[in-house]
Amino acid sequence: MVAPVGAPPLVLAVPGSPDDAIRSLAEEVVSIARSELPGLDARIGYVDAEGESEDFPALEAQLTRAAQERGERARRAAEAAKAEAEAHGGEGEAVAEAAAAAKAAVAADDAPSAVVVPLLAGPDNALLRRIRQAVKHSGSAAELTDVLGPHPLLAEGLHVRLSEAGLARADRARLFTVATAADGIILATVGGAEAAQAGGITGMLLSARLAVPVMAAALDEDGAVVRVAEQLRSAGSSRLALAPYLIGPEVAADLPAAAAEEAECAAAEPLGAYPAVGKLVLSKYATVLGIKLQQPSPALR
Repeated sequence: MVAPVGAPPLVLAVPGSPDDAIRSLAEEVVSIARSELPGLDARIGYVDAEGESEDFPALEAQLTRAAQERGERARRAAEAAKAEAEAHGGEGEAVAEAAAAAKAAVAADDAPSAVVVPLLAGPDNALLRRIRQAVKHSGSAAELTDVLGPHPLLAEGLHVRLSEAGLARADRARLFTVATAADGIILATVGGAEAAQAGGITGMLLSARLAVPVMAAALDEDGAVVRVAEQLRSAGSSRLALAPYLIGPEVAADLPAAAAEEAECAAAEPLGAYPAVGKLVLSKYATVLGIKLQQPSPALR
């Protein structure tokens, strides 16, 4: 399957202050989405960028550009219809009506001028508010999707990151042990108590994969990670690990490690450009446009 001709662009809304590391991550996520749907017009808009930087285009600027392109398509459609009518002997009022009808058809197209997908694993109201403001201020007819989670593929990604850090077995079906495997997981989110509550769904999926308790805590809520660590220890867990339920750009790079140190536990890396992230970004886009994709399924563990 390839992207439909004339389909609106996918604009990945990337939070955080843009730098080379964040740009590399965003470009990899977009590359994964393009590989799943050849011909996809995928762009990156940085929530905290300013101006018209080619390296770090602001989200609002990307959406304004998409709206302008839609207007240009309407103009070209009107000109083509006018030329067609004139070529077939149309005169005056008939030519004008044909051009107006073509322009109106483009303007009335049900498809949005762009589909904005937030690069967020879970809800963060503060970030989502800024993304909505960028959509509004752009003057575009863009449509904003939900965040990527909860989803079993994100639980798979968390499992992989924990196993890469030596904090979980890579595959429960294989009979081998990891001496440093955690027996309790703190699922670290961002976005306050609401985000932690939403993260609990992915936490249950991760718990089912690892057969250990998983509890969510918000990194941006004072003392939340330490409180959850104490709860897990009180319930009998002695080797804790922090699993950042984050793509990466949402928080300062050193925040998960600092929270893990405060809670006296080890930490895995954020999800980053795990392949499932790019697939979920594309899935959100495809759902808006009614494009049927082959649905990815989590690897069995």
